[in-house]
Amino acid sequence: MLNKLMLRVIIYIILGIVSLAIYVKYLEQRNLFFPFREINYTPQEIGLSYEDIYFATQDNKKINGWFIPSKNAKYAILFFHGNAGNISHRLDKIKIFHDLGLNIFIIDYRGYGNSEGKPSETGFYLDARASYGYLIDKLKIKPSSIILYGESLGGAVAFELATQVDVLAIITEETFSSVRDVAKDIYPFLPSFFVGDKFNSVSRIGKLTIPKLIVHSKDDEMIPFKHAQKLYESAKDPKMLVAISGSHNSAFLDSGKDYKNHIREFIEGLK
Repeated sequence: MLNKLMLRVIIYIILGIVSLAIYVKYLEQRNLFFPFREINYTPQEIGLSYEDIYFATQDNKKINGWFIPSKNAKYAILFFHGNAGNISHRLDKIKIFHDLGLNIFIIDYRGYGNSEGKPSETGFYLDARASYGYLIDKLKIKPSSIILYGESLGGAVAFELATQVDVLAIITEETFSSVRDVAKDIYPFLPSFFVGDKFNSVSRIGKLTIPKLIVHSKDDEMIPFKHAQKLYESAKDPKMLVAISGSHNSAFLDSGKDYKNHIREFIEGLK
């Protein structure tokens, strides 16, 4: 009788652990990706000409992006946005980069905007690789003039791409060190093995020898500043950590000219 009772308890415990693991995976997927399909605005809304571009990934997904040229630009920004919205919600930042005299190639990941497919970590990396290929092969931009830029989750995409291809430099903003570290912030009681080791930027940044600028708000209510510190400490020189102020989604606006000046100084220091 006792053995049957113990067996039943063990089965319940196992079922409970499995159920918790499935629920955590569900929450992880739901919290990682917030795609918006409708394109609400275009660069024309802010007086900028642009080229609406479609290109194919290695797994044959059609990805959409915009190329916004700047006259006599020396560098091109390959722009990877965060986990919510789409490219039409990044006009303020596009304007800042354009005012800095940069060409901009911004893409929507699979499942976002007009891009085909379903969001996934592996898929995002394929999208990034294909966008780099288009920039090199079709737009004839040299690797030595490409600066990767990633905001929030887009920073993780930029870090992964930087380990695979040649670029001049990388800039990230409000980027987390890893999904597992984010989970620890939200659910400190949860064993780490329940959370997948996804978008692990801290494991990649140490491989990079290119110049790195990590921009992060000390007021970020979603991704604490300690994530930026962890990335910075894991990075090799040359590297720079810049603290700005404001919320996760609007710090670049809340910080005003300081934000733009930090980007400008970093870019002017590139060789």
